[in-house]
Amino acid sequence: QVQLVEPGGGLVQPGGSLRLSCSASGFGFNLYTRKWYRQTPGKEREMVATLKRGGASTTYLDSVKVRFTISRDDVKNTLYLQMTNLKHEDTAIYYCNFVDWNSQEYWGQGTQVTVSS
Repeated sequence: QVQLVEPGGGLVQPGGSLRLSCSASGFGFNLYTRKWYRQTPGKEREMVATLKRGGASTTYLDSVKVRFTISRDDVKNTLYLQMTNLKHEDTAIYYCNFVDWNSQEYWGQGTQVTVSS
């Protein structure tokens, strides 16, 4: 059973930076599609960044392009989301998501990111 744990998150000022991490138990995650989502109260969860199977291709939500970078360390089984030039509208609960070759999904518990002065 894959388990995803997201430490981190927190409060950051507008224009600041923050790196989220998602540690996974198990192995073979290079065969998974790995994503970051976010959600704010009253809104649907939206995909922020995707790292496709194999780790060579990424996609981003238009509003975070250039500012956010998804990456991974397959030795540490950890997925990252580097966020820069943060804006108030980036405030949300962020979730990591792994999808295996059978389309089975696994979710992290979520971590709060608050952008405020």
